Amino acid sequence: MSPRLPQPELSSPRLHLREVRADDAPALFAIHSDPQVMRYWSYPAWTELQQAEQKIADIQRQRRELDILIWAIADASTDLLIGSGVLFAIDLPQGRAEIGYSLHPDWQGRGLASEALRLILAYAFNELGLRRIEADIDPRNQPSRRLVERQGFLHEGLFRERWNVNNEICDSAMYGLLSKDFKP
Repeated sequence: MSPRLPQPELSSPRLHLREVRADDAPALFAIHSDPQVMRYWSYPAWTELQQAEQKIADIQRQRRELDILIWAIADASTDLLIGSGVLFAIDLPQGRAEIGYSLHPDWQGRGLASEALRLILAYAFNELGLRRIEADIDPRNQPSRRLVERQGFLHEGLFRERWNVNNEICDSAMYGLLSKDFKP
């Protein structure tokens, strides 16, 4: 069974967004094992490389079975995975999807997450014809909130006690961006 939606490659001068490959496991583990990166995720930091290998297998399965787009955010000059981006819960008839992202701490603070997010949003709105993208962010995660707000997302509500991460009950700040409000 082939992927339901083709995985596009997206690029900018500094980034190459491509499929996640088996040889990305060590770089993916470096991101998802970092407690700073995983602080506000819905699952705890990884502790074994095998978890990254399993995640890559899960990504490949999801790509075959679901309308989901998962990108390795790679440095354009080295092709090293430095983060990931995902467009999921894609509902083409309704014109909506959700977005997620992560970036290794060594690569943060350079505008790369904004650059990757703009590439994914432009694809979602211009190529897939979506009219709405949503982001679910822990309200304490100020850098992520600022990131989506800079892209034009609006804070639309708070879902109280939505997640349980490491036995800590967490809220979700819900953000939305309409295609007509997106400024590439």
